[in-house]
Amino acid sequence: MRRATMSASERRRVSTDRAPAAIGPYAQAIAARGLLFTSGQIGLDPSTGELVEGGTREQVERVMENLAAVLEAAGTGFDRVVKATIFLVDLADFAVVNEVYGRWFAGMTPPARSTLQVAALPRGARVEIELVALI
Repeated sequence: MRRATMSASERRRVSTDRAPAAIGPYAQAIAARGLLFTSGQIGLDPSTGELVEGGTREQVERVMENLAAVLEAAGTGFDRVVKATIFLVDLADFAVVNEVYGRWFAGMTPPARSTLQVAALPRGARVEIELVALI
């Protein structure tokens, strides 16, 4: 069986210095065939590379700011997000995550979403969010 391959012109790396640099062998986001796939963002401050101080609320705020920067770098925005995946270390944080996350989608149709509890996240983060958006 022959696999279809995607040319470099159909797939491009998206990056911005307004979001944390990748801390491994991955891109902040990849644009392909009219879609943007972001890597998961945790609450790292892009100016320091450190996790923001505070708790889950502060981390979610920073995560959403990081995602906004990546979306903007790709020429899209939260109004074009079609799928979100949220990873939480503790599902007890679900309500506060919903509150902060929901503000970023106020006045628009929110995307489809999955929320999962995980054993741990990089750098001791409490939350990680990844998005798929139309470009």
